[in-house]
Amino acid sequence: MSQITLNAPALFNLSGRVAFVTGAGSGIGQRIALGLAQCGADVACLDRRTDGGLAETLDVIAQTGRKAIALAADVTDGAALDDAVARAEADLGPLGIAVNAAGIANANPAEEMGEDQYQTLMDINMKGVFLSCQAEARAMLKHGRGSIINIASMSGVIVNRGLMQVHYNASKAGVIHMSKSMAMEWVDRGIRVNSISPGYTATPMNTRPEMVHQTKEFERQTPMQRMASVDEMVGPAVFLASDASSYCTGVDLLVDGGFCCW
Repeated sequence: MSQITLNAPALFNLSGRVAFVTGAGSGIGQRIALGLAQCGADVACLDRRTDGGLAETLDVIAQTGRKAIALAADVTDGAALDDAVARAEADLGPLGIAVNAAGIANANPAEEMGEDQYQTLMDINMKGVFLSCQAEARAMLKHGRGSIINIASMSGVIVNRGLMQVHYNASKAGVIHMSKSMAMEWVDRGIRVNSISPGYTATPMNTRPEMVHQTKEFERQTPMQRMASVDEMVGPAVFLASDASSYCTGVDLLVDGGFCCW
């Protein structure tokens, strides 16, 4: 190679991009929102409530010098999501990146699970991702470009030993396949759709004091012998959001410490 024409670090530069992140008030969504800002993006941060964690997200993003706005909406409400995307574009500019991290988890034996528990989780984890993608894509299709990243789980690929969460596992498998299907629908119109499937991750939900014994079991079962930190979800998200992944669509990126190898 006689001449270097590619500036590799620039591939990950998100300067001038506008991102929309659901579930930005805590956990993986909060850390990814900050990571996108650290790489140059302005970020619309959405959660069901705009106090507490979401206010903290905005404060930290402000320290990066990037713009951020807080949006209160329920991801099961399509009209509210349409309004939130419209406000994000009005305040920050054309939408180019979306990360859908809003989701819940709980457990119950399948034979004992009530319909309400099943439906509530499915509404948030699957319908919420669908409606979020729909609202985001409607904006991106007008611009002819965009990257949508859905947060799934390794639980959509394997069945977790010792956890009775059939509805959660099914919802995350659905997110993975839904992402691939959307990727193919929009592949010729400039939108890429990919998913990230984290393994056991040290989010506030997984690090509560009452979870200490379960956490040790998560670590024992993982080949790398530890849970991921939320920081370790930033690199995969920036990769999929940026031009570094310009030829990637319909990909489910496992970030699981090797768990699915066993």
